[in-house]
Amino acid sequence: MTHRTVGYQAGLPDDPRANVTAPAPECPVEITLAALHGRWTTLVVRELLRGDLSYSELRAVLPALSDKVLSDRLAQLAEAGVVERDRRPGWPPRVRYALTPSGHRLGPVLQALWDWGAEASGRDSGAESGHETNPVH
Repeated sequence: MTHRTVGYQAGLPDDPRANVTAPAPECPVEITLAALHGRWTTLVVRELLRGDLSYSELRAVLPALSDKVLSDRLAQLAEAGVVERDRRPGWPPRVRYALTPSGHRLGPVLQALWDWGAEASGRDSGAESGHETNPVH
C-alpha cells in the first residue's frame, strides 16, 4: 500500500483544493487566517483556551485591549464559529465566553505559529549577533 503523501511535497495537503492559482475564500488556509485575523485575536483565543471567561475577566487578563476591539474580536470569533456566547438570565446579565470544539482545535495551530515565529526570530537574532544561521530552502 502506498502512503497517501507519496508524490506530494512535505507540508502540502493531499487535497485538490490545494491546487489553486489564486487565493480563494473556500481555501481551508484562508478560512483559518480569516478566523484569526486582526490584532489581539490570537491573544483572546489563547485566554479562552485556558477556560471560559466573562467579558470583564477577559479585560482583566488583557488590560491594554480596548473595549471596542475586544467586542469586535469576540463578535468576529463568534461569527467564525470559534467562540460561543452564553448569556445567563438575571440582573445584571451574566455572559460567559467559551471556545467551541472548533475553537479548541485552534490550540495546536497557535502553537505551530508560535514555534515557527520563535524559530524565525532566533534566526534573525542569530544573524544580528554574528552567529551563522541555517538558510531556509
